[in-house]
Amino acid sequence: MIEAVIWDFGGVLTSSPFEAFNRFEKERGLPLDIIRRTNAENHFENAWAKFERAEVDLARFDELFAAESKALGAEVRGRDVLPLLSGDLRPAMVEALRRVKAKFKTGCITNNLPANQMGSSTGRSLYVAEVMVLFDHVIESAKIGLRKPDPAIYKMMTDKLGVDPKNCVYLDDLGVNLKPARDMGMTTIKVVDPDKALAELEAATGLSLT
Repeated sequence: MIEAVIWDFGGVLTSSPFEAFNRFEKERGLPLDIIRRTNAENHFENAWAKFERAEVDLARFDELFAAESKALGAEVRGRDVLPLLSGDLRPAMVEALRRVKAKFKTGCITNNLPANQMGSSTGRSLYVAEVMVLFDHVIESAKIGLRKPDPAIYKMMTDKLGVDPKNCVYLDDLGVNLKPARDMGMTTIKVVDPDKALAELEAATGLSLT
């Protein structure tokens, strides 16, 4: 029996930043997916992980990301990547969230960046007040110093919501972030094609979401 639906934010409720990464790489003549590969390399302790846990400031992140990407074949400044994070809201996914909230508890677990290090336009795009109020609880990595896929962050959410993980659905666009949730017993949905993900969420919840 489903008690709660827990959502990632970027790439689920908004369009994926991976599309913007690839446009940037093409425009600059960079190797395809160099940004994603840099993010994935040593993903627990790389520049991105440290920034999302608020362990380094913007200047240090910029330096670390440049060094890590250069080691993989092409230097990309961390500062240049941040504007690419702003995605467009997916209206159908937001509507699904509204319908889910009417029936179940809702939570959001997001790996984000320190607000005081981000440009105002990026901050506005990433966090839209009218969407965030639809969650019963929100966990932001930069505020707690913990990020996905650390299993502790998922337990923190289920404890806050007062639900059994086995009675939860979790949506994320990254497989590495889905695995800990699945290991806890959650029903997981990988969001690559939003329409397919919504169909899976309908099947899991028994709700009409479109």
